Amino acid sequence: MTALRGQFPGLDDSQKGRPYVYLDSAATAQKHISVIERMDHFLRHEYGTVHRGLYRRSAIATQLYEEARNTVAAFFNAQGQNIVFTMGATDAINLVAWSWGRSHLRPGDRILVSAMEHHANIVPWQLISEITGAELIACPMDGQGNLDMESFNRLLDERVKMVSCIHIANSLGTINPVAEITRAAHAVGARVLIDAAQSAPHMPIDVIALDCDFLVCSAHKLYGPTGIGCLYGKSDVLESMPPWRGGGEMIEKVTFEKTTYASPPGRFEAGTPPIVEAIGFATACDFLNSIGMERIAKREAELYAQAEAMLSDIPSITRIGTAKARSTVLSFTMHGAHPADISQILDAQNIAIRAGHHCAQPTMAHFGIPATARISLGVYTSEEDLQLSTEALRKADNLFN
Repeated sequence: MTALRGQFPGLDDSQKGRPYVYLDSAATAQKHISVIERMDHFLRHEYGTVHRGLYRRSAIATQLYEEARNTVAAFFNAQGQNIVFTMGATDAINLVAWSWGRSHLRPGDRILVSAMEHHANIVPWQLISEITGAELIACPMDGQGNLDMESFNRLLDERVKMVSCIHIANSLGTINPVAEITRAAHAVGARVLIDAAQSAPHMPIDVIALDCDFLVCSAHKLYGPTGIGCLYGKSDVLESMPPWRGGGEMIEKVTFEKTTYASPPGRFEAGTPPIVEAIGFATACDFLNSIGMERIAKREAELYAQAEAMLSDIPSITRIGTAKARSTVLSFTMHGAHPADISQILDAQNIAIRAGHHCAQPTMAHFGIPATARISLGVYTSEEDLQLSTEALRKADNLFN
């Protein structure tokens, strides 16, 4: 996997003799050359609208679009009819909240999330709670960033109708036990949504084995394009959900008196879809499959251990998030330095890391801090990247301490 770096054109960005070290894949991943070239080829030679035209190019585009759906579905061991293309994971969660939530939640019902959620898995449920009278509650975590499963089981009762949980916490790296969570939720009759935005690029995911009702992800974190993601939903659950956006394509028949709607997934894909992005999404899945998700997980676990060891050698650094099960994300603070200062110092050495609250303000509040610096790994991350970033952090440490 060490040769992969050369397959990502965005990493070819040396500055003053320093290679570009990109350690912000949890925010967005660089794009693989196969994705760039496939999208370019489609736009040049195959582009057309889908599901509408009877001419050759439209037929080609429609076939490629639906093949892309099937490829993305297979990546999660699902069927094409269970995959709804969305604008991303955030859009997919909003779809579930506004379609399933608005039609199924009642006053007194509860939505249970974890205390380490991204804002995208908090705010949509707050909005729908205000409309339906349901209550949003959060399961606490401990001081290391482990989900408190005793509290989870105590909070989980017949009032809980939806459990919506992040798989890998973007701000901490915690891997939540989503299979256990799903089994427990189903035992009380609750539906389960898994936010796989951070886990899908880094480990194999099988929605059938997990038995989740919904799963969401974004293509841009999977080395694919922005502006597209997907919602996996069980067939019976999707069938029970009304449309949440109206327009072309999601209908069977329209009159001024009444409209009847298409079956899923088309029911939830109003308007002209992101056609070229869907093809890029599928190409990214093909790229990851060509390496093997088990192999990726193993390699990234090795790099993660190296990164942890390197950070532990800098006394002024405090790790934020040391759960028993963790992966790909390392958040930390440095004594005497604001995370933004750390990021800027590393940027001056052509090293990209994230600084801020990572769209997880409740998590920051839990740890009593405003922000962290964050290193996150990708398939192109190398030992050299980690060494260069550690050297830069030592320089920052010398400056501030």
